[in-house]
Amino acid sequence: MAGGGMVQRQVLYLGELNDNQRAGWVRTIEAFSGKKPKAKQLALFPDDRKDLPIMACETVQIQLDKIELRRPREWGTCWLGLYLWDMLKLDTFWKQRLPSSRKGTSWLNILKALTCYRLIDPGSEFRFHREWYVRSAMGDLLGEDYSLAQKDKPYRCLDLLLKHRDELFEYLKGQWGNLFGAKYDVLLYDLTSTYFESDPPPAGSDSKTCPHENGETFWIQPGQTF
Repeated sequence: MAGGGMVQRQVLYLGELNDNQRAGWVRTIEAFSGKKPKAKQLALFPDDRKDLPIMACETVQIQLDKIELRRPREWGTCWLGLYLWDMLKLDTFWKQRLPSSRKGTSWLNILKALTCYRLIDPGSEFRFHREWYVRSAMGDLLGEDYSLAQKDKPYRCLDLLLKHRDELFEYLKGQWGNLFGAKYDVLLYDLTSTYFESDPPPAGSDSKTCPHENGETFWIQPGQTF
């Protein structure tokens, strides 16, 4: 405000909650116990609350200062990536072309995870295996464990896609037109999947640096070609 002052105005009064009303707003969760997991409802209260309201379910007091956040995972962007996958109806295209292996590896789920990875935080397949997959919620959303990101599987999955390149191009072109009514004279289709990562070269080495299109830099020793 001009002159450094502040003006406050009450725009709406929401009232107050007494204990009976609070009981209707309390946070409740489902907990599982026993060898044969059976769900039961729990009501959570802070441990400094002396008089607890009478609840229809069991009440538990929580030591808020002891709560820790462990293994947080990126969920929202992963969900959105899979939502876009479904919007493009890519399962329709890939299910028959990318069946699971005899050992049960779901190449379709690996492709979904790699596609979301490229959309959200693009990097190398080795980085996908080494860190991104475990930091994301892809495993939770796909119902898969860490074996989906074993270091050889992303590369093997890419090899399986190559023979379907032209069909995929035509399919995506059709979906683009259906969703957005897109018109064009020339359509460029980028299939780049090569990506380099490297530690910096030792001090005083004779290496040369080459910028990568994604902003990364890799080092080429004398006599190396790519």
